[in-house]
Amino acid sequence: MANTRTPEHATTTVDGDGIATVTIIGAKSLNILSSAVIADATAAVEELAGSDGVRVLVLRGTGDRAFVGGADIAEMAALDRDSAAEFITGLSGLCEAVRRFPAPVVARIAGYALGAGLELAAACDLRISSSDARFGMPEVAVGIPSVIHAALLPRLVGSGRAAWLTLTGEQIDAATALSWGLVHEVCEPSDLDAAVGRRAERLAGFGPSALRQQKRLLRAWEDLPVDEAIAASVPEFAAAFDTGEPQRYMTDFLTRKR
Repeated sequence: MANTRTPEHATTTVDGDGIATVTIIGAKSLNILSSAVIADATAAVEELAGSDGVRVLVLRGTGDRAFVGGADIAEMAALDRDSAAEFITGLSGLCEAVRRFPAPVVARIAGYALGAGLELAAACDLRISSSDARFGMPEVAVGIPSVIHAALLPRLVGSGRAAWLTLTGEQIDAATALSWGLVHEVCEPSDLDAAVGRRAERLAGFGPSALRQQKRLLRAWEDLPVDEAIAASVPEFAAAFDTGEPQRYMTDFLTRKR
């Protein structure tokens, strides 16, 4: 293990291949996001974002009962208008730290991904789920709307399915999540760690500069009109050749083809 950080509610590890893992800990049995958990998880992600040696980030909860079971209802029940704004701003900051992380982020989803947990998963680049996982946006059932990174759901699953999730508050299973495009891969619970590991290792084997460029382009494409997105990609392609990665990886490719 190349590096380890252990605050109260999030552990951070980075292995020798540049695969970082942030694990939510000490957050009840379903990895519930209280203000304290949000602050620690955000700090862990932001610290890793400053490390050029990180090639991929895996985000997970403790155990297999939940990725994240939602925001802390006990804390939210005592909020007023001002403290509610402060709480949701902090949660948005965590999701945005993940969405803007410079390297790809893989969500390891076991068990429940509900409300804030599904928003956090949506902020990741790739989502790998166990077959017994459950997904939902139950906020309306407790008197609040789904907000912040729930706004990513229409892009991921379409407006009709996003409406169904946020208006009904009902859950979907992993097979449905896969068919909707909400997750990228579903595997048996016993194979989840191996599946996440295989994906992380593949990503870590690519040129880190190219992978970070691609992540940056994906975020830019969300905001730019198509013509501008295409034009903005041209200098990114040219800049890749300053890193030496195309020369190295293309030479390796051509050597293998011989």
